[in-house]
Amino acid sequence: MIKAAFFAATVLLATATISHADVISIIDADDIPNSPQGVVRPKNGMSMAQVEQQFGPAEQISSPVGEPPITVWTYSTFRVYFEHNAVIHSVLPQQ
Repeated sequence: MIKAAFFAATVLLATATISHADVISIIDADDIPNSPQGVVRPKNGMSMAQVEQQFGPAEQISSPVGEPPITVWTYSTFRVYFEHNAVIHSVLPQQ
């Protein structure tokens, strides 16, 4: 009788442990705001093509300046600074 109760308790504990699972939500990292104001901006290392694909064409594009060449793309809510073809910084304009 004690063996049966011990076996039942062991099975019950094992079942309770196995049936517990964590819920994992998978979200697209590109949709996470990366500024205190909640604006999604390009991340460092993105290429010009990736920025244009994700955020569309810039409203204004400056000519490359200096060595290495730095180019600035201006959008309505942020500016993106490129060194050659890669994002080195993105900023929100001061208000």
